Amino acid sequence: MDRAALLGLARLCALWAALLALFPCGAQGNWMWLGIASFGVPEKRGCASLPLNSRQKELCKRKPYLLPSIREGARLGIQECRSQFRHERWNCKVAAATAAGPLGASPLFGYELSSGTKETAFIYAVMAAGLVHSVTRSCSAGNMTECSCDTTLQNGGSASGGWHWGGCSDDVQYGMWFSRKFLDFPIRNTTGKESKVLLAMNLHNNEAGRQAVAKLMSVDCRCHGVSGSCAVKTCWKTMSSFEKIGHLLKDKYENSIQISDKIKKKMRRREKDQRKIPIHKDDLLYVNKSPNYCVEDKKLGIPGTQGRECNRTSEGADGCNLLCCGRGYNTHVVRHVERCECKFIWCCYVRCRRCESMTDVHTCK
Repeated sequence: MDRAALLGLARLCALWAALLALFPCGAQGNWMWLGIASFGVPEKRGCASLPLNSRQKELCKRKPYLLPSIREGARLGIQECRSQFRHERWNCKVAAATAAGPLGASPLFGYELSSGTKETAFIYAVMAAGLVHSVTRSCSAGNMTECSCDTTLQNGGSASGGWHWGGCSDDVQYGMWFSRKFLDFPIRNTTGKESKVLLAMNLHNNEAGRQAVAKLMSVDCRCHGVSGSCAVKTCWKTMSSFEKIGHLLKDKYENSIQISDKIKKKMRRREKDQRKIPIHKDDLLYVNKSPNYCVEDKKLGIPGTQGRECNRTSEGADGCNLLCCGRGYNTHVVRHVERCECKFIWCCYVRCRRCESMTDVHTCK
């Protein structure tokens, strides 16, 4: 290897070290890349090459069969985040995978992952919830040997009420245990006041996401009896759809609590006159106020709302008044051409008309 190549390699190593140093809090979130990237067969590629920290890689090596569930959990969280915020000024934009550098070298969600804002709170909560949901679902489906259905409910019920526990109840406690094992890291391992506050906030929001899955567990029953009567019922517990969990977390986001940037014995509300009001484990917490998502900020990677499509008649977040931040909007006429009024002609083809329609599309100035 010549001198120029060695110098280039040294610079590359220095750049990689700098990238890792830039994202001390975001490094926790590099596993989230698994939700959008294609890695091929995990067994062939191996845990060492995935964007995981050392603790997660060790867990991955011991439990490689959980990799599909981890990837599905990341995908669920990303998809639900984008769905819940698709009409908002911050629309849960994720970074694109490129060949310019190692995958996972920067946070998937960019600035928001380490900003300590309400958006950070939602990201951590929904991703932790996604991991619980996917692992629990995999257990119930019988895809893993160390977990299956919730055995604590077997042989229980109410004889006088005419029902008993049966079927396969989702073992959400195992999903929550694994989520904690995979995502939560001790605060004592961090240095610096700010990083400790942010890590404590992230750990709390991880748990808030997990609590959302547990809180929305529901009971399903099946009737048994002569001629379709419901003399006896078999009941089991099941998780809600992840969309419903996403709606609950979005509501928690809207009512999130700002906390002090100083940790004493425990986290406290920022407003002194509210510090006697307890913080619950299912509340979402944030430290810093959100930036202005109306205008582009290249330094923070905020694209602004210029060019975003809006709804002229809506009074909600997707309305042109709110989404365009008072700047107004442009209207474009879009022509759609499609096949319509199709009929089957005997024998044997389909005849359709060619229909055209014009639609007004509004985009923010």
